[in-house]
Amino acid sequence: MKYFKSILILLLVFLGAQTFAQSRSELEKRKAQLNKDIEMTNNILNKTSKDKKVTLKQLNLLRAQIRLKEEKINTINSEIRLLDGQINDNVNQVRSLQAQLTQLKKDYAAMIRFAQKNQGSYSKLMYIFAAKDFNQAYKRMKYLQQFGEYRQKQAKYIEDTQNAIKNKLAQLNRNKLDKDHLLNDQEKEKNTLGTAQQKQAKAVSSLTSQEKKLKQDLAKKQRDAQKLDRAIKQAIAREIEIARKKAEEEARIAAAKAKAEGKEAPAAKTGSYLNATPEAAKLSADFVNNRGRLPWPVASGVVTQYAGREKYGVNVVVENTGWKLRTNAGGNIRAVFEGTVTLITDVAGSTTVLVRHGQYFTAYVNLATVSVSKNQKISTKQVIGTAGSDGDFEFHLYKSDNSLVEQDPKYWLAPN
Repeated sequence: MKYFKSILILLLVFLGAQTFAQSRSELEKRKAQLNKDIEMTNNILNKTSKDKKVTLKQLNLLRAQIRLKEEKINTINSEIRLLDGQINDNVNQVRSLQAQLTQLKKDYAAMIRFAQKNQGSYSKLMYIFAAKDFNQAYKRMKYLQQFGEYRQKQAKYIEDTQNAIKNKLAQLNRNKLDKDHLLNDQEKEKNTLGTAQQKQAKAVSSLTSQEKKLKQDLAKKQRDAQKLDRAIKQAIAREIEIARKKAEEEARIAAAKAKAEGKEAPAAKTGSYLNATPEAAKLSADFVNNRGRLPWPVASGVVTQYAGREKYGVNVVVENTGWKLRTNAGGNIRAVFEGTVTLITDVAGSTTVLVRHGQYFTAYVNLATVSVSKNQKISTKQVIGTAGSDGDFEFHLYKSDNSLVEQDPKYWLAPN
């Protein structure tokens, strides 16, 4: 039982190290992505900082950078907590292994003493011949054989336990060094976060001082956004109307056929007209099944404005729909799911592509170029166009159940 416990401890040590490595790898991967996104915002801000006049784009980039830095600090904190847990586990495992090793050595020393007392061939033969019958003599002979094998196994357990302690102590030292590096990284990131927050406060103050002009600019952007929103809703309404007429025509034909055959007319279909066909219903179901796992509309980019209310200055509040993103200048914009292009339009100088996925729609706004055509079937991650020289574009997602409801992309797109 003691040696089964030794094996169990060694196994738990191995499994614990595997789980820790996997969790640490995921955090390191996320931190690498955050570093990449922070570097992108830095590069863009360095370019825009030449313009002394503070703009909304600069403020949104600063806010995006602050969000990224805060998330990086939280990720580092998660790594530190993970390392602290691993360090505590390692310390406990080393203590357990050392206690096990002490007991193994004690038992092994007792066996050695016993073996030394009975090490001569004469003593072993006398032990066997002293048996009262042949059966007992055979058992004594097997015992001596098994005793030798057992002693060898115990020596191997001691060696394995010593190696496990050595490896655990080395891992413990690595964990402590890693933690020191993370604490230094965390301190540096906190300092850069403070600098970014100061820049944001300065930008907000500058914009507040020109609040009248800011309101005028935002009012124009809102009007343009409303025009685009109307164009998208009209396009989706047309899709619904086409689907409704088609469904009603099919129902009329089916009812006429049933009447001619003396049968009862089939029940009217319920739900969205856009799901009237099996193909459309399947596409909608597949889209929903990928909720939270849809690829981003760009291979590399950051969100500068999320959906919801956002405050600029003291008295200026904007209600954002969809996401505003920033990617590399001229970067590819891609479809987040397979579907059919239903609209390509230009509203207030903003080129937009609308893609239908059953009863769901995605809109890609402010494209510099378009590489698809209306009614074209496209696949997931297919390039549909490119971003402009500033890399800004918008992404919107809608659900139509015979009425239109815009969705927040954060519940649909995969974590970046």
